[in-house]
Amino acid sequence: MRRDIFQAIADPTRRAIIALIAIQAMTPNAIATRFDMSRQAISKHMRILTECDIVKPRQHGREIYYHLEVEKIKEIDKWLEQFRRIWESRYEQLDQLLETIKKETK
Repeated sequence: MRRDIFQAIADPTRRAIIALIAIQAMTPNAIATRFDMSRQAISKHMRILTECDIVKPRQHGREIYYHLEVEKIKEIDKWLEQFRRIWESRYEQLDQLLETIKKETK
């Protein structure tokens, strides 16, 4: 079952895992040592991240390392871009209003 990418980032633990893996690929055990939860709970989060295609497991010898799939993260950025344009437009309007108020008070 494929999950929506936004399900992956909805949980703060999964966001923290994504941030860790973004820095370097890690084994499930290395990831689990960073959190105060069971190895099974981390496995559940990793399964969701894998189902969302945000992380990919790769075998290196006997170890499995999880790597971040940057292209999937770009989907989030693309979705956020529409809101970024709105926010920037509103900030520009606010700047213009503040400039007008500043000129009127002089």
